[in-house]
Amino acid sequence: MTAQARAGREVVVRSRGDEAIFDLDDSAATRRRDWRDYVCGVLAELRAAGIALAGADLSVRGTLPIGAGLSSSASFEAALAMALLAVAGTAMEKMALANLLQRAEIEYAGTRCGIMDQFAVLQARAGHAMFLDTRSMHCEHIAIPESLAIVICNTMVKHELAGAGTYNERRRECEESVGLLRTRYPNVRELRDLSMGDLLQARDVLPAQLFERCLHVVGENARVLEAVEALREQDFPKLGAIMKASHESLRTNYAVSCAELDTLVGLAIELPGVYAARMTGAGFGGCTVNIVERGHTGEFRKRIAAAYRRETGIVPEIYDGTPVTGASL
Repeated sequence: MTAQARAGREVVVRSRGDEAIFDLDDSAATRRRDWRDYVCGVLAELRAAGIALAGADLSVRGTLPIGAGLSSSASFEAALAMALLAVAGTAMEKMALANLLQRAEIEYAGTRCGIMDQFAVLQARAGHAMFLDTRSMHCEHIAIPESLAIVICNTMVKHELAGAGTYNERRRECEESVGLLRTRYPNVRELRDLSMGDLLQARDVLPAQLFERCLHVVGENARVLEAVEALREQDFPKLGAIMKASHESLRTNYAVSCAELDTLVGLAIELPGVYAARMTGAGFGGCTVNIVERGHTGEFRKRIAAAYRRETGIVPEIYDGTPVTGASL
């Protein structure tokens, strides 16, 4: 995002040939269900935080595909906010900014998201994975060995079930489950407070579908901890097994995968040098993340593209997923 000061009280944003004008003194926000909602949300939250915003001309360009589960909205929000703060001659601590951007997405874009995407976009460290506890906000950066490459494969499909609606529905199901589980375990605040043994002992208080949702979340929390240790120990076969189990749980228990994602994952794990493959994002399309021996990445990109096209008739886009430093001026 490029930015420059503008006389007056308007912010003009240009993106992909589109242009929108926002009045800094107009507190009313009409939801448009497009990228403008993110601008309205960020402007409103910056004003609410007491930031004296100034007029600005902003121009956006990006390489992240929209709606593919790669945090394009969080990236846009972060770039927008940092540009507006710079033009206004001020700055904000990144933890506070991540919270602000999360509120903007919830209140204006309508996605009841957690803070993971915004936090990662702002706090990422080159060459590292991020281990984040979203209750304590404790964060550790875990080095990714240079022998590994992270490769992203885009299915190029997005089914109607994807997006904020399904994400919000899964969140509602988890919250409903917590309410039911509190009849057995009064001190439970969130599903993370349960062990798998606790969940299995309380199966009788949950409808079958909610039990499956809980199986995924409780199991996934445990898998995250296991994955951190596997990465620290550089036990890549173990990491691959954990990610395989994660995708299977997303497919069966959480029910957010689709045929194209399952095809990409299945094809990937059969290729030489591939340790792991898993869907990422909200599901029902979007992308997979693959952990590949660096020496096999060229072969992997060619073979996965050919195999996926053969199976589906679709040519996937493939991206370099190497972690880089977070948002900066």
